Amino acid sequence: MLYFSRWKTIAIWLTMIASLVVVLPNMVSDDFLARFPSFLPHKRVTLGLDLQGGSHIMLKLERADIIKERLEQTVGDVRQNLRQANIRYTGLAGVGQAVQVRISDVNQVEAAKEALKPLTALVSVGGLTGGSIQEATLEEGQDGLLKINITDDGINYRITSAVTQSIEVVRRRVDELGTTEPLIQRQGQDRIIVQVPGLQDPQRLKALLNQTAKLTFRMVDLSVPVQEAINGRPPAGTEVLYSQDDPPVPYVVEKRVLVSGEDLVDAQASINQQNSEPVVSFRFNSKGALRFAEATQQNVGKPFAIILDNQVISAPRINEPIIGGSGQISGNFTVETANDLAVLLRAGALPATLTVVEERTVGPSLGADSISAGLVASIISAVAVFLFMFFFYGFLGLIANIALIANLLLIMALLSMIGATLTLPGIAGIVLTMGQAVDSNVLIYERVREEVRNGRSFVQALDIGFERAWGTIIDANVTTLIAAVILFYMGTGPVRGFAVTLSIGIITTVFAAYSLSRGMVAFWVRRSRPKHLPKGVRTGMFDGTNIGFMGFRRYTFIVTAVLSLASVVGFATIGLNLGIDFKGGSIIELKAKQGDADLGDIRERLSELNLGEIQAQGFGDPASALVRVQAQEGGENAEQSAVNLIRSELEDTYEFRRVEVVGPSVSGELTTMATLGVLASLAAILIYIWVRFEWQFALGAIIATLHDVILTLGLFVFTGAEFNLTSIAAILTIVGYSLNDTVVVYDRMRENLRRFKKMPLPVLIDTSINTTLSRTILTSATTLIALLGLYLFGGEVIRSFTFAMLFGVAVGTFSSIYIAAPVLIAFRLRPDVFQKEEDAKTPDVGEAAV
Repeated sequence: MLYFSRWKTIAIWLTMIASLVVVLPNMVSDDFLARFPSFLPHKRVTLGLDLQGGSHIMLKLERADIIKERLEQTVGDVRQNLRQANIRYTGLAGVGQAVQVRISDVNQVEAAKEALKPLTALVSVGGLTGGSIQEATLEEGQDGLLKINITDDGINYRITSAVTQSIEVVRRRVDELGTTEPLIQRQGQDRIIVQVPGLQDPQRLKALLNQTAKLTFRMVDLSVPVQEAINGRPPAGTEVLYSQDDPPVPYVVEKRVLVSGEDLVDAQASINQQNSEPVVSFRFNSKGALRFAEATQQNVGKPFAIILDNQVISAPRINEPIIGGSGQISGNFTVETANDLAVLLRAGALPATLTVVEERTVGPSLGADSISAGLVASIISAVAVFLFMFFFYGFLGLIANIALIANLLLIMALLSMIGATLTLPGIAGIVLTMGQAVDSNVLIYERVREEVRNGRSFVQALDIGFERAWGTIIDANVTTLIAAVILFYMGTGPVRGFAVTLSIGIITTVFAAYSLSRGMVAFWVRRSRPKHLPKGVRTGMFDGTNIGFMGFRRYTFIVTAVLSLASVVGFATIGLNLGIDFKGGSIIELKAKQGDADLGDIRERLSELNLGEIQAQGFGDPASALVRVQAQEGGENAEQSAVNLIRSELEDTYEFRRVEVVGPSVSGELTTMATLGVLASLAAILIYIWVRFEWQFALGAIIATLHDVILTLGLFVFTGAEFNLTSIAAILTIVGYSLNDTVVVYDRMRENLRRFKKMPLPVLIDTSINTTLSRTILTSATTLIALLGLYLFGGEVIRSFTFAMLFGVAVGTFSSIYIAAPVLIAFRLRPDVFQKEEDAKTPDVGEAAV
């Protein structure tokens, strides 16, 4: 195993050099990177919104809008088709997803059905698989009644098409802001995610995305006074619309559209030369210019309304025909609002309203603070782990540290290559990887020490140690990888960033600890030809331990049963302090522009807004405060209105550093996904351990893991810490870590079961735990050191996450010894299931011992 061919050694070092080259763009300035030769990589790790500031907004296309539009369209189609066929009708109306009409002459019912037949024709939906759907069905009732039902399949098809169209419109609007690398993608059937890093003004982005921007030019009806139309019924074919003024001015306008925004080819903000006010200049295409010229020629002297999303922007009088195909829109604009309107008109109208159902905005100053905190925490954790490994393993610890540095280099290289986004939880994943990465080296080194104690020569011990540790390393890391992969597919936002870095870290750890460490050890052996274990190895203090762990199992079972029962009862009675991810609402992080944050003043000012329960508490330094607002009863739009009210109330004295808004629909889905994620993770790991070991091992691992999850939930219940999405990430990581520890112990038990066939099971378990005790303690200690650095110096945002992780590592270490192992005794694990033919070649030293 220690033999390395020349090509393999070259391949390993070329991989490290290539990784360094890939990571290099992250270490230089923009100007220096611009001078890089074209053949060198230029991609950098993309910083998440929580590190560089920006906005994450989830938009939902309103199904009700699509249904309403489809219903109006169907009513219009029925009217047109029956008129073209000269069929008289009455009672044409649409309600819900149905349109009904009564044919006046029952003898014309068949002709009417034939005239309406095109409405029920199959529509091709395209795509890879092709296929078609029926958007409407036709039913015949009594006395000439016909009913057209709009199908759910038809509505879903319209929603899919509208989302596709909306993505392009949103992309054009965001691109007009001049931001770099925005992410715009579909999520599910009716949602769009918009991520704009580095955005300085998230309110402007929301304003641009919230507007449908349907522009129409219609004539103003002067045949009746406006107030009379408001009090009674406006003339047929007209409606009352209001202007954007304060107070709004009503107008009676015709429903008939002269020209729409679809005919625009350009719109630009400009300055009116006569009064120096900002206006929006527009230009029509040839068809729109012709229709606009005809309309203005026929209505000289009359006013016409320029309408945006059913609000009158302005209603100028037509003094002369406008035949050039261009004009101006005025309406008390500022320079910014004129620019925004021009952006909306150039990008085009949305097919339906998009509602903000989730918002996570981070200010640039908080992003800079997060980067600083993450770097400080990572450096402190890394230095602490390096010193720890060097103290216990000396020269071998130095090799492990070099492998750990290489591991971090590989992680950053892979993140750069795949274009992954590095978030603050992602940094936490890297720091956690540092703590766990040394586990593989500890497993190898402790195996080597064990073989030396058994009388092997040092070189033989190295060879056997690497070989026997390999299977344990794979089993231990695969269980954590399963949890990380499920976390990625079922998580969202920053949680996914954590899952990505943790998954990549697990893969690079296996390479760095096994191939790179093994290569360096092989090189050292060839050059120095050592005969003995290096004197710097100081883990002999664990040798000769013979703790009777199983003798205490009844007491530990009682204690853990009481704690677990208390956690379950607390969960059922007190409940978790759910964050906005699971119950909806808003979280706003504020920082006073001058002096300290006045929590009493914040509470008093916000309580007057009638937004329900509002909490204001200190957060980090005295100048910062965290405001929590309960979920609003009016749904997603009410959540946005609440944040806008708070912003208008406090923005004069406070900087809005972070805003998170989760609507009720999203919070319900996140709750479901979180529960399914934990269950799916446990099920996948159960299957893996069952396949690799035996059913008793799988059952023991799951019972121990459930114990860890229950106690961690109890921690959240009794400390009152907020339980949010990062808490789910913490629980799933604890699951992976706990199973990692359990699998190492189980692996040694499986090995001993094959060697000592007649040794009593409690004695065999104690022996296995004692022989792996040094690895268990050292790995737990390094992980705790790494997490402690993150907890103390990583900042407030991830403090609850790392606190849960610290508790979980301690509990996971305990459960791997006192829960997972005794379960094997309770379920009467039989050693004969491991007796194989190759065991006959191994001397049964256990028989003599027993």
